Amino acid sequence: MGSGYVVAVVGATGAAGSTTLKVLEERKFPVKELRCYASARSRGKAVSFRGETLRLEQVGPGAFTGVEIAFFSAGSAQSKEFAPLAVQAGAVVVDKSSAFRMDPSVPLIVPEINAHAAKNHSGIVASPNCTTVVTVMPLKPLHDAARLRRVIATSYQAVSGAGVRGVEELRRQTLAWARGEGIRAEFFPHQIAFNLIPHIDGFADNGYTGEELKLVNEVRKILELPDLRISPTTVRVPVFTAHSVAVNVETEEKVTAAKARELFGGFPGLRLWDDPAQNRYPMPVVVEGQDDCFVGRIREDLSLANALNFWVAGDQLRKGAATNAVQIAELLIR
Repeated sequence: MGSGYVVAVVGATGAAGSTTLKVLEERKFPVKELRCYASARSRGKAVSFRGETLRLEQVGPGAFTGVEIAFFSAGSAQSKEFAPLAVQAGAVVVDKSSAFRMDPSVPLIVPEINAHAAKNHSGIVASPNCTTVVTVMPLKPLHDAARLRRVIATSYQAVSGAGVRGVEELRRQTLAWARGEGIRAEFFPHQIAFNLIPHIDGFADNGYTGEELKLVNEVRKILELPDLRISPTTVRVPVFTAHSVAVNVETEEKVTAAKARELFGGFPGLRLWDDPAQNRYPMPVVVEGQDDCFVGRIREDLSLANALNFWVAGDQLRKGAATNAVQIAELLIR
């Protein structure tokens, strides 16, 4: 494959893992050798990378000998079990699960926001939850300009955020509806086709879901604002790809809508998409396949002097997962 690094992708057949392969190829990441790992269910299957067909391997002890960079996208259980083994073998792990995100010794990185924190890694660097990435991108320029005081974020999350089974469920239920057949919920707790489910990742004792608490804790860690007040709601919606978030932000200093457009338009990784007269605003069908997060519907809060409302959308398989992880690896090799 040429000069570069020995790279491993764990969970290569999942939604995030397969997108990681695509992003590595698109961004011409320097890969000398690529090893792809998947579960026993994928034994005998193969993936394609740069025109080559690579057989999938099953991860296990000894799998990471010689690996220099390992991307983990197979879930927190596998990350907890195998990421330390990869580090022991000499690899740097970029982990996309929730396994290490809140570990004080593990940096949680969005390269456009806190690249400096990556210097402090001890073998593992965590990539945030996909909703966190989409939400925090426009928060950073506002904080730098006017200091955040409070954030209210309501996310509308695509089924691919739950993996390939989420995609299969929405497709199956939609086809069943079109054929006039009954709709069965097998993966999500309720029908997802033509429905909204305000429940992602279990409920805590305080009534918030796991996805909502991830948003709170991860945004605070990335922005280094441990006391930032955040009120989250997360909703699963019948969209295949791309998460959208309605955000209300209160700042210490007033930021006009015009100033916010200027800040968003000048921030790397954000694309201003805000022309209401032309019905131009971020939507999943617009941002799917894009690495930037798109922000629009920018307006000043009618109820509070120093507050803004806006709408941000991003492809959660790309910037929300794979692209962010590859950007972290690019940062590390620099």
